[in-house]
Amino acid sequence: QVQLVESGGGLVQAGGSLRLSCAASGSIFGIRTMGWYRQAPGQQRGLVAAITSGGDANYADSVKGRFTISIDNAKNTVVLQMDSLKPEDTDVYYCNLVPFPSGMNYWGKGTLVTVSS
Repeated sequence: QVQLVESGGGLVQAGGSLRLSCAASGSIFGIRTMGWYRQAPGQQRGLVAAITSGGDANYADSVKGRFTISIDNAKNTVVLQMDSLKPEDTDVYYCNLVPFPSGMNYWGKGTLVTVSS
């Protein structure tokens, strides 16, 4: 079994920063990608940022230049540093893991990020 444990969500004022962390544990033989997605009620889950084990990162246009994703392969951990936060960044953020060799998607339970104006 694979488990993802997220931490770091909360309430922050616009212009502030938050740091989301996600640690994966269980039967993980390698990481293809880890990342963060967001979802509002009644909306589809969408990419915020993802990173390969080699460090290649992909960001949603709305967060480029403000968010930075990093990975620690030894600890199976991904971190999303969120700076210059805006009220429209408010959402539930979900950690995602796609491991080798299965290629299955694993999800965390989600952490709420609220940015006040």
